[in-house]
Amino acid sequence: MRRPPIINRILAIGILVHLYIALRLLPDAPIPQAARWLGALYLALSCLLIPLGARARQLPPSWGRAAAWAGLLAMGFFSSLFVLTLLRDVLLFAVWAADALRGVPADETALRGSSALWVPVLALLLTLVGLFNARRRARIVTVNVPIAGLPPALDGFTIAQISDIHVGPTIRRPYVEAIVAAVNRMEADVVAITGDVVDGPVHQLAPHAAPLGQLRARHGVYLVTGNHEYYSGAREWVAEFERMGLCVLSNRHVVIAHGGTPLVLAGVTDYSAGQFDPAQRSDPRGALLGAPPDAAVRILLAHQPRSAFAAEPAGYTLQLSGHTHGGQFLPWNFFVRLQQPFTAGLRRLGRLWVYTSRGTGYWGPPKRVGAPSEITRIRLVPARL
Repeated sequence: MRRPPIINRILAIGILVHLYIALRLLPDAPIPQAARWLGALYLALSCLLIPLGARARQLPPSWGRAAAWAGLLAMGFFSSLFVLTLLRDVLLFAVWAADALRGVPADETALRGSSALWVPVLALLLTLVGLFNARRRARIVTVNVPIAGLPPALDGFTIAQISDIHVGPTIRRPYVEAIVAAVNRMEADVVAITGDVVDGPVHQLAPHAAPLGQLRARHGVYLVTGNHEYYSGAREWVAEFERMGLCVLSNRHVVIAHGGTPLVLAGVTDYSAGQFDPAQRSDPRGALLGAPPDAAVRILLAHQPRSAFAAEPAGYTLQLSGHTHGGQFLPWNFFVRLQQPFTAGLRRLGRLWVYTSRGTGYWGPPKRVGAPSEITRIRLVPARL
């Protein structure tokens, strides 16, 4: 079967970047020739491991998971190696330019040698720290959302938000069970799952996502789809989530009576869902049809923060989103801002509060640096005048 041209281009770019790293680091590193050959051999192997890891779910299960771990770890290391190699070149150029401006003969031999060693050492350290951060259970983060005119009965109403678990080749049942146990100990009024639960088809991953069916909250557990559900068979997964006992909000709402006061909780399909199925187009305004007009609080679950541009004029009070992972690790946190209005945390868009979770799992490389995973405790509180 012929690979699409875009895949061939990505592979070619990957090979060229590996070659760039080899040419910039190996000749300058003060190491024996045998070690240079080992470094070159590793970079050649990395060219094979990374695409293998990205396509691991298409491999036989007997060795597909091992391939995923090897390839995704290699991808995480390669990402840091590439960024640090670029930064090293910037540093070397800055030193050369400074010497040239002062009219001093440039002698970068020592800096070239030491920096060529420090780049892979730092890349390895970042990869190991990132692996530890990604694999430990997400921390619990409490966020108070000030609501003007909040009815007294809703003061302290609590939502446990989890997002972007990405059950798949490296996130399996024990990882999900730890999340569920932590959420259930919170005894929240509502549990909200804001998309990207899975990275693969139902027949492969249903047993590993199954612990989500044990989530408990006073007023129920609600879920919306993310873009990765659409990559993995959204209709099949929606049916599986409902079989687990989760309430999937696909462009609709429920009314929660808390202390005799109504609260509207709505959910939409992923922002990009219409590209996969026009009938599934995300519709924040339509999700409110029939909602009680006297409800003081209207909350929207929407996987991508950019749904906020439609949610704010529709009259929502708060939107809970994910998708960004907070960037997950450098340098991707800078690129998130090119696509999404918010990267992480609580922000305001007009009259609408938007909370963007950094995610409860991770995607791709098992690596988190500077963007810790989270289980979020959202509390509604009265706004101070």
